[in-house]
Amino acid sequence: MNNRPLQLAFIGGGNNSAVGYVHFSAAHLDNKFQVVAGAFSRDAKVNQHTAEQWNISTERTYNCWKELILAEQNAVDAFVILTPTPHHTEVLKALLARDLAVISEKSLTCGLAEAKEIEACYDPKKHFLAVTFNYSGYAMVRELKHIISNGALGEIQKIHLEMPQEGFKRPPDIAGKPSQPQSWRLKDYDVPTICLDLGVHLHHLSSYLLEVEPEATCAQFANHSEFKGLVDDVNMLLKYPNGIVGSMWMSKTAIGHRNGLSVRVYGTKGSARWFQLNPDELELNYNDGRREVLDRAGQCQYANQFRYNRMKPGHPTGFVEAFANLYSDIAGALQLHLSNQPSRSEYVFGFEQAKQGLALFEAAKRSAESGTWQQVK
Repeated sequence: MNNRPLQLAFIGGGNNSAVGYVHFSAAHLDNKFQVVAGAFSRDAKVNQHTAEQWNISTERTYNCWKELILAEQNAVDAFVILTPTPHHTEVLKALLARDLAVISEKSLTCGLAEAKEIEACYDPKKHFLAVTFNYSGYAMVRELKHIISNGALGEIQKIHLEMPQEGFKRPPDIAGKPSQPQSWRLKDYDVPTICLDLGVHLHHLSSYLLEVEPEATCAQFANHSEFKGLVDDVNMLLKYPNGIVGSMWMSKTAIGHRNGLSVRVYGTKGSARWFQLNPDELELNYNDGRREVLDRAGQCQYANQFRYNRMKPGHPTGFVEAFANLYSDIAGALQLHLSNQPSRSEYVFGFEQAKQGLALFEAAKRSAESGTWQQVK
């Protein structure tokens, strides 16, 4: 492998998007990638302003994503899909048809029907497809995975995941205008949009930490916002293999929570809690009465690696750094793929993970409609 930054082209992610600048910043943070081209927005002014802000040449800035693919397919190493989720399938099919490497923002698609369209043209032996589930990029989440894998908590019995937010309940801004989500987020698809937006992260974290998939769920959907008919609060009970049980709560109407992502894991010997707003600490409790707060400055067995310590402990790592950790992992896997070597990575997840999450939330939808437990198919 050489040290040349891998070349990226962005589809979507303009400076008016929710995630574009995060991806741009994270991709560049460790000098593993360089964004060199893009069709950042359908709005010509936004497209142009984004290119200027990111120093992308006019010659490599395109008003149409299809033109971008045709012009750049032999000039870049991968394409990053940052358009709204309902647009992903069309773009994915176009890229896979040309055997081009893809990095996609979650959720991969809006439901299993679209996932099957992707599956029909996706060959895991030939194609590179990474989906950015970034929360497992946090150093202390990876430390927790290490602790669980080493059996320090004993046999895992319970996992509870939460991601409450208040975005649909925020008051008017300084100009008196009501807070307005992006238009595509105000419609539910085969999977409710809140599950595509928040739930897939919770599914990914449970899969990453437990290394098993939920088998059944019982769910309750609710609407507590002014956007009538839209699911904006979800409670789910979960059954996993080996007798593990769990729950997920996600909300857009939980006043007081900017982003209250937390994970609690309980085993026969101990428990652990990680809270995103305090990302460098991991709370541990053991059945002999010991209580510990492990941080990056402590006796970490995994998070003590240089790559997770760009700054000394006391300067907390954050969202962009977690994304950058994932992008570094993706870079390593992509380098192997481009060298025609097996590119499997324990930190890079793709089509199968995305499909399993969609299956879980389609089961949750069936459960909410029927009021019964539903198997995850």
